[in-house]
Amino acid sequence: MALHMLTGAGSGIGAALAARLQARGDDLILLARSDARATELRERFPGAQTVVADLAAPGDLAAALAAQALPARLDSLLHVAGVVDLGPVAELPVAKWTSQLDVNLVAPAELTRLLLPALRAARGQVLFVNSGAGLRAAPEWSAYAASKHGLKALAESLRAEEAPHGVRVSSVYPGRTATAMQERVHEQEGRAYEPADFIDPASVVTSILTVLDLPRDAQIPDLTIRPGV
Repeated sequence: MALHMLTGAGSGIGAALAARLQARGDDLILLARSDARATELRERFPGAQTVVADLAAPGDLAAALAAQALPARLDSLLHVAGVVDLGPVAELPVAKWTSQLDVNLVAPAELTRLLLPALRAARGQVLFVNSGAGLRAAPEWSAYAASKHGLKALAESLRAEEAPHGVRVSSVYPGRTATAMQERVHEQEGRAYEPADFIDPASVVTSILTVLDLPRDAQIPDLTIRPGV
């Protein structure tokens, strides 16, 4: 059985991915931002291990992980968690920039750094769930898109650095997906939200599993997913 560490398992793509991995018999370590969220995740995914650390405070991740039991070998690190706050550059305050950069970029970089020894030991893989905004930036998406463009750069550098250690690195770029985050985006855009208009999270999960399960003679560095309509 493979062992995966996963962020963002509380909802959306992360929750769907955790459910699929567990259903096929894989073992999970789920990152939770608080003890209360950790309890919720253990109840939702019986048998999963939880680690409490807040991605909104990347500078504290090293101390948080050092105080908890972590594996010596890790088959995959799956970065799914993210936050989004829209607004024009002329109006977006510094706090909105820093919060998105911290959660969407700096925390994944730091979490990866801390877990690289375990990933190298297993010749495992790192997968970043990026976004269409990581490939292009629309009006009022500057901060979020900047964090996701940065995540793309992180993945590309990491892939080259870790190839000698046998660690695969991939990015998945979903288009708009029917999640709680998408509902929040629509609220910020002032538009009605209809989940059926967007990608089902299960479809994104299928693409992620395709990347993870690819035989070791190959890799999928980048995979873009778009709504079918």
